[in-house]
Amino acid sequence: MAIIQVDNLTVGFDRPILENISFSVEPGEIFIILGGSGCGKSTLLRHLIGLQEPMSGSITIDGQPLTGADESQRETILSQIGVAFQGGALFGSMTLLENVALPLEEFSSLPKPAVRWIAESKLRQVGLDGYQTHLPAQLSGGMQKRAALARAMAMDPKILFLDEPSAGLDPITAAQLDELIVHLSKALGITFVIVTHELASVFTLNGRIIMLDKQAKGIIAQGSAEQLRSDRSNPAVWRFFNRSLEELKK
Repeated sequence: MAIIQVDNLTVGFDRPILENISFSVEPGEIFIILGGSGCGKSTLLRHLIGLQEPMSGSITIDGQPLTGADESQRETILSQIGVAFQGGALFGSMTLLENVALPLEEFSSLPKPAVRWIAESKLRQVGLDGYQTHLPAQLSGGMQKRAALARAMAMDPKILFLDEPSAGLDPITAAQLDELIVHLSKALGITFVIVTHELASVFTLNGRIIMLDKQAKGIIAQGSAEQLRSDRSNPAVWRFFNRSLEELKK
């Protein structure tokens, strides 16, 4: 069974941004939502994590309908997911250990020693062992992204949603973060849903892609990065990949 099922979803505000889109995400896969600015990537993400209700259609998470769920049902469903936002959203006055421990303190009844042990283990998993007492401002952008990933993993979610994880990072740091995501996916079996417009990341992550388009208000291509790179059936897909590949050669 798909861990995420989206059927005939229409999302937007005063007017639709995406119309009647359908797709599924399999357990344990890296699933990438790709597209240019304004195509609806972030809007779709907000609906998938329950921050907005769709205009029509349905979203099912691990067999449970998110669309139309009451507060108690939503809490149960959303307890299975973790989210790392584009800016990291770390609390600047809290150490990394305190940031990662926060979800455990808020949403579990674990004793403090257990909370600390789990938070430390999550920081180790993202390569930040030894930085427990650092504040976010003392870290590089890439390290802040890793800390946000550790916090998103704190409750051992089945699904991790990442919003533009490599945005603002230099190419080497971005590639290292992408490689960490691939490693975590294989080692832990977590399902990753990643919103991005970075083609370098797409090829490193090597996940299954849906490509959104602003004019089409929907999905214009699906498949692996290699498949979409060679897809000449849609000029918009070809231009998107060709432009980015040329940039990667510079």
